[in-house]
Amino acid sequence: MNIVISGATGLIGTALTRALTAAGHNVYGLARSPQSSALFHWWPPAQQIHFDPDIPVDAVINLAGAGIADKRWNDERKREIKQSRIMATRLLAEKMAAMRHPPQVFISASALGYYGDTGDQAVTESSAVGEGFLAEVARDWEQAAAPAVAAGIRTLFIRTGIVLSTEGGALQQMLLPFRLGLGGIIADGRQYMSWISLRDEVEGIRFLLEHPGVSGPVNLVAPNPVSNRAFTKTLGKVLHRPTLIPLPAAVVKLVFGEMGEHLLLTSTRVQPRVLEQAGYRFLDPTLRGALENLLQ
Repeated sequence: MNIVISGATGLIGTALTRALTAAGHNVYGLARSPQSSALFHWWPPAQQIHFDPDIPVDAVINLAGAGIADKRWNDERKREIKQSRIMATRLLAEKMAAMRHPPQVFISASALGYYGDTGDQAVTESSAVGEGFLAEVARDWEQAAAPAVAAGIRTLFIRTGIVLSTEGGALQQMLLPFRLGLGGIIADGRQYMSWISLRDEVEGIRFLLEHPGVSGPVNLVAPNPVSNRAFTKTLGKVLHRPTLIPLPAAVVKLVFGEMGEHLLLTSTRVQPRVLEQAGYRFLDPTLRGALENLLQ
Protein backbone atom coordinates (compact mmCIF):
# COMPACT_ATOMS: atom_id res chain seq x y z
CA MET A 1 0.00 0.00 0.00
CA ASN A 2 0.97 3.62 -0.52
CA ILE A 3 0.33 5.29 2.82
CA VAL A 4 0.55 9.00 3.68
CA ILE A 5 1.05 9.92 7.34
CA SER A 6 0.73 13.35 8.88
CA GLY A 7 2.60 13.74 12.16
CA ALA A 8 5.02 11.07 10.95
CA THR A 9 7.90 12.37 13.07
CA GLY A 10 6.08 12.14 16.41
CA LEU A 11 6.28 9.26 18.89
CA ILE A 12 3.49 7.22 17.30
CA GLY A 13 4.23 8.33 13.74
CA THR A 14 7.88 7.33 13.93
CA ALA A 15 7.12 3.85 15.30
CA LEU A 16 4.26 3.37 12.85
CA THR A 17 6.37 4.43 9.86
CA ARG A 18 9.06 1.97 10.90
CA ALA A 19 6.59 -0.90 11.26
CA LEU A 20 4.71 -0.22 8.03
CA THR A 21 7.92 0.12 6.05
CA ALA A 22 9.23 -3.16 7.50
CA ALA A 23 5.95 -4.80 6.41
CA GLY A 24 6.60 -3.77 2.80
CA HIS A 25 4.39 -0.68 2.52
CA ASN A 26 5.45 2.59 0.90
CA VAL A 27 5.15 5.29 3.55
CA TYR A 28 5.21 9.01 2.76
CA GLY A 29 5.41 11.56 5.53
CA LEU A 30 3.23 14.62 4.92
CA ALA A 31 5.86 17.33 5.31
CA ARG A 32 4.67 20.41 7.17
CA SER A 33 6.07 23.35 5.25
CA PRO A 34 4.62 26.11 3.02
CA GLN A 35 7.49 25.72 0.54
CA SER A 36 8.46 22.05 0.71
CA SER A 37 9.68 20.06 -2.27
CA ALA A 38 8.50 16.81 -0.70
CA LEU A 39 6.17 14.60 -2.75
CA PHE A 40 3.47 15.13 -0.13
CA HIS A 41 3.40 18.35 1.87
CA TRP A 42 0.96 20.80 3.44
CA TRP A 43 0.59 24.00 5.39
CA PRO A 44 -2.76 23.91 7.23
CA PRO A 45 -2.72 27.55 8.44
CA ALA A 46 -2.94 28.63 4.79
CA GLN A 47 -5.10 25.69 3.70
CA GLN A 48 -2.33 24.46 1.39
CA ILE A 49 -1.85 20.77 0.60
CA HIS A 50 -0.11 18.84 -2.18
CA PHE A 51 -0.27 15.13 -3.02
CA ASP A 52 1.96 13.85 -5.82
CA PRO A 53 -0.50 13.14 -8.66
CA ASP A 54 1.65 10.27 -9.97
CA ILE A 55 1.46 8.23 -6.76
CA PRO A 56 -1.89 6.53 -6.05
CA VAL A 57 -2.66 6.80 -2.35
CA ASP A 58 -4.30 3.82 -0.67
CA ALA A 59 -4.49 5.11 2.89
CA VAL A 60 -4.05 8.33 4.86
CA ILE A 61 -3.25 8.34 8.58
CA ASN A 62 -3.67 11.67 10.34
CA LEU A 63 -1.69 12.07 13.57
CA ALA A 64 -1.25 15.86 13.44
CA GLY A 65 -2.10 18.21 16.29
CA ALA A 66 -0.46 20.52 18.84
CA GLY A 67 0.59 18.66 22.00
CA ILE A 68 -1.90 19.01 24.81
CA ALA A 69 0.70 18.62 27.57
CA ASP A 70 3.54 20.67 26.07
CA LYS A 71 2.79 23.85 27.99
CA ARG A 72 0.37 25.38 30.48
CA TRP A 73 -3.02 26.22 29.00
CA ASN A 74 -4.39 29.70 28.46
CA ASP A 75 -7.08 30.84 26.04
CA GLU A 76 -4.57 31.18 23.19
CA ARG A 77 -3.07 27.73 23.79
CA LYS A 78 -6.52 26.13 23.96
CA ARG A 79 -7.44 27.72 20.62
CA GLU A 80 -4.20 26.36 19.15
CA ILE A 81 -4.90 22.85 20.49
CA LYS A 82 -8.38 22.85 18.99
CA GLN A 83 -7.74 24.60 15.69
CA SER A 84 -4.57 22.65 14.87
CA ARG A 85 -6.63 19.46 14.94
CA ILE A 86 -9.76 20.72 13.22
CA MET A 87 -8.03 22.64 10.41
CA ALA A 88 -5.65 19.79 9.62
CA THR A 89 -8.32 17.10 9.63
CA ARG A 90 -10.76 19.12 7.53
CA LEU A 91 -8.03 20.00 5.01
CA LEU A 92 -7.09 16.34 4.60
CA ALA A 93 -10.72 15.23 4.38
CA GLU A 94 -11.55 17.82 1.72
CA LYS A 95 -8.42 16.92 -0.25
CA MET A 96 -9.28 13.21 -0.28
CA ALA A 97 -12.92 13.85 -1.14
CA ALA A 98 -11.86 15.89 -4.18
CA MET A 99 -9.46 13.27 -5.55
CA ARG A 100 -10.43 11.39 -8.70
CA HIS A 101 -9.25 8.17 -7.04
CA PRO A 102 -9.53 8.75 -3.29
CA PRO A 103 -7.82 6.54 -0.71
CA GLN A 104 -9.62 3.45 0.50
CA VAL A 105 -9.23 4.36 4.17
CA PHE A 106 -8.69 7.41 6.34
CA ILE A 107 -7.51 6.84 9.92
CA SER A 108 -7.67 10.03 11.95
CA ALA A 109 -6.41 10.55 15.48
CA SER A 110 -8.83 11.42 18.24
CA ALA A 111 -8.62 11.09 22.03
CA LEU A 112 -10.27 9.61 25.10
CA GLY A 113 -11.10 13.14 26.14
CA TYR A 114 -14.19 12.56 23.98
CA TYR A 115 -15.83 10.82 26.95
CA GLY A 116 -15.05 13.49 29.54
CA ASP A 117 -14.68 12.40 33.17
CA THR A 118 -16.12 8.87 33.35
CA GLY A 119 -15.52 8.30 37.06
CA ASP A 120 -15.82 4.59 37.88
CA GLN A 121 -18.07 3.91 34.89
CA ALA A 122 -16.57 1.94 32.00
CA VAL A 123 -17.36 3.41 28.58
CA THR A 124 -17.11 2.08 25.03
CA GLU A 125 -17.28 3.51 21.51
CA SER A 126 -21.07 3.62 21.74
CA SER A 127 -21.02 5.89 24.82
CA ALA A 128 -22.09 9.52 24.50
CA VAL A 129 -19.72 12.46 24.23
CA GLY A 130 -18.80 13.89 27.62
CA GLU A 131 -18.42 17.43 28.92
CA GLY A 132 -15.50 19.81 29.12
CA PHE A 133 -12.85 21.29 26.86
CA LEU A 134 -11.22 18.03 25.74
CA ALA A 135 -14.59 16.43 24.98
CA GLU A 136 -15.46 19.45 22.83
CA VAL A 137 -12.10 19.23 21.04
CA ALA A 138 -12.47 15.51 20.29
CA ARG A 139 -16.06 15.91 19.10
CA ASP A 140 -15.21 18.74 16.69
CA TRP A 141 -12.01 16.96 15.63
CA GLU A 142 -13.96 13.93 14.49
CA GLN A 143 -16.68 15.99 12.85
CA ALA A 144 -14.00 17.73 10.75
CA ALA A 145 -13.58 14.46 8.81
CA ALA A 146 -17.15 14.70 7.46
CA PRO A 147 -16.08 15.35 3.83
CA ALA A 148 -14.19 12.05 3.75
CA VAL A 149 -17.14 10.17 5.23
CA ALA A 150 -19.51 11.79 2.72
CA ALA A 151 -17.19 10.76 -0.12
CA GLY A 152 -17.53 7.12 0.88
CA ILE A 153 -14.00 6.74 2.27
CA ARG A 154 -13.80 4.24 5.14
CA THR A 155 -13.03 6.54 8.04
CA LEU A 156 -11.85 5.59 11.51
CA PHE A 157 -11.30 7.75 14.58
CA ILE A 158 -8.66 6.26 16.87
CA ARG A 159 -9.36 7.44 20.40
CA THR A 160 -5.99 6.77 21.96
CA GLY A 161 -5.17 6.37 25.62
CA ILE A 162 -1.90 7.09 27.45
CA VAL A 163 0.78 5.60 25.18
CA LEU A 164 3.46 3.80 27.18
CA SER A 165 6.95 4.10 25.75
CA THR A 166 10.45 4.83 27.00
CA GLU A 167 11.02 6.92 23.86
CA GLY A 168 8.58 9.69 24.74
CA GLY A 169 5.22 10.55 26.25
CA ALA A 170 3.99 10.33 29.83
CA LEU A 171 5.92 7.24 30.93
CA GLN A 172 9.25 8.66 29.84
CA GLN A 173 8.57 11.78 31.94
CA MET A 174 7.68 9.64 34.97
CA LEU A 175 10.77 7.46 34.92
CA LEU A 176 13.33 9.86 36.44
CA PRO A 177 11.29 10.86 39.52
CA PHE A 178 10.15 7.28 40.07
CA ARG A 179 13.71 5.96 39.81
CA LEU A 180 14.76 8.56 42.37
CA GLY A 181 12.06 7.30 44.73
CA LEU A 182 9.97 10.45 44.28
CA GLY A 183 6.94 8.81 42.68
CA GLY A 184 3.55 8.74 44.33
CA ILE A 185 -0.19 8.75 43.74
CA ILE A 186 -1.89 11.83 42.31
CA ALA A 187 -4.73 13.26 44.43
CA ASP A 188 -6.63 10.32 45.96
CA GLY A 189 -5.39 7.94 43.26
CA ARG A 190 -8.90 6.73 42.42
CA GLN A 191 -9.05 8.27 38.93
CA TYR A 192 -8.78 5.68 36.15
CA MET A 193 -6.01 5.72 33.57
CA SER A 194 -6.66 4.08 30.21
CA TRP A 195 -3.32 3.18 28.67
CA ILE A 196 -1.83 1.28 25.73
CA SER A 197 1.71 0.17 24.93
CA LEU A 198 3.34 1.80 21.93
CA ARG A 199 3.61 -1.54 20.15
CA ASP A 200 -0.12 -2.21 20.62
CA GLU A 201 -0.87 1.30 19.36
CA VAL A 202 1.12 0.57 16.21
CA GLU A 203 -0.19 -2.96 15.71
CA GLY A 204 -3.73 -1.75 16.38
CA ILE A 205 -3.47 0.80 13.60
CA ARG A 206 -2.01 -1.82 11.25
CA PHE A 207 -4.89 -4.12 12.17
CA LEU A 208 -7.42 -1.42 11.28
CA LEU A 209 -5.74 -0.82 7.93
CA GLU A 210 -6.15 -4.48 7.08
CA HIS A 211 -9.76 -4.99 8.30
CA PRO A 212 -12.16 -3.20 5.94
CA GLY A 213 -15.18 -4.16 8.03
CA VAL A 214 -14.24 -1.71 10.78
CA SER A 215 -15.09 1.99 10.62
CA GLY A 216 -16.08 4.83 12.93
CA PRO A 217 -14.64 5.37 16.41
CA VAL A 218 -12.16 2.86 17.82
CA ASN A 219 -10.77 3.02 21.34
CA LEU A 220 -7.03 2.31 21.16
CA VAL A 221 -6.56 1.29 24.79
CA ALA A 222 -5.55 -1.90 26.54
CA PRO A 223 -8.47 -3.94 27.92
CA ASN A 224 -7.43 -3.39 31.55
CA PRO A 225 -7.52 0.27 32.64
CA VAL A 226 -6.22 0.87 36.16
CA SER A 227 -6.58 3.49 38.86
CA ASN A 228 -3.78 6.01 39.33
CA ARG A 229 -2.98 4.30 42.63
CA ALA A 230 -2.64 0.92 40.90
CA PHE A 231 -0.55 2.43 38.09
CA THR A 232 1.76 4.10 40.59
CA LYS A 233 2.25 0.97 42.70
CA THR A 234 2.81 -1.22 39.64
CA LEU A 235 5.42 1.11 38.17
CA GLY A 236 7.18 1.29 41.53
CA LYS A 237 7.28 -2.51 41.81
CA VAL A 238 8.66 -2.95 38.30
CA LEU A 239 11.36 -0.35 39.04
CA HIS A 240 11.90 -1.72 42.58
CA ARG A 241 11.45 1.75 44.01
CA PRO A 242 9.19 3.15 46.77
CA THR A 243 6.17 5.28 45.81
CA LEU A 244 5.52 7.23 48.98
CA ILE A 245 5.39 10.88 47.89
CA PRO A 246 1.85 11.92 46.87
CA LEU A 247 0.93 14.82 44.62
CA PRO A 248 -2.14 16.50 46.17
CA ALA A 249 -4.90 17.76 43.89
CA ALA A 250 -4.38 21.31 45.16
CA VAL A 251 -0.74 21.22 44.04
CA VAL A 252 -1.74 19.85 40.61
CA LYS A 253 -4.15 22.74 40.15
CA LEU A 254 -1.62 25.30 41.38
CA VAL A 255 1.30 24.07 39.26
CA PHE A 256 -0.45 22.89 36.09
CA GLY A 257 -3.71 24.82 36.15
CA GLU A 258 -6.59 23.68 33.93
CA MET A 259 -4.30 21.35 31.98
CA GLY A 260 -3.46 19.45 35.15
CA GLU A 261 -7.10 19.12 36.13
CA HIS A 262 -7.99 17.59 32.76
CA LEU A 263 -4.94 15.37 32.31
CA LEU A 264 -4.07 14.28 35.86
CA LEU A 265 -7.29 14.44 37.88
CA THR A 266 -9.90 13.29 35.36
CA SER A 267 -10.91 9.64 35.34
CA THR A 268 -11.07 7.77 32.01
CA ARG A 269 -12.17 4.15 32.30
CA VAL A 270 -12.40 3.06 28.67
CA GLN A 271 -12.81 -0.35 27.02
CA PRO A 272 -11.61 -1.32 23.49
CA ARG A 273 -14.83 -3.06 22.49
CA VAL A 274 -14.54 -2.50 18.72
CA LEU A 275 -10.98 -3.83 18.53
CA GLU A 276 -11.80 -6.88 20.63
CA GLN A 277 -14.94 -7.71 18.66
CA ALA A 278 -12.96 -7.38 15.41
CA GLY A 279 -10.51 -10.00 16.69
CA TYR A 280 -7.47 -7.98 17.68
CA ARG A 281 -5.26 -9.71 20.25
CA PHE A 282 -3.31 -7.36 22.48
CA LEU A 283 0.41 -7.89 22.85
CA ASP A 284 0.33 -6.13 26.22
CA PRO A 285 -3.09 -6.65 27.82
CA THR A 286 -1.94 -6.01 31.41
CA LEU A 287 -0.07 -3.07 32.86
CA ARG A 288 2.49 -5.17 34.76
CA GLY A 289 3.38 -7.10 31.60
CA ALA A 290 3.60 -3.95 29.49
CA LEU A 291 5.90 -2.19 31.96
CA GLU A 292 8.10 -5.23 32.41
CA ASN A 293 8.44 -5.55 28.65
CA LEU A 294 9.44 -1.90 28.36
CA LEU A 295 11.66 -1.56 31.43
CA GLN A 296 13.25 -4.92 32.06
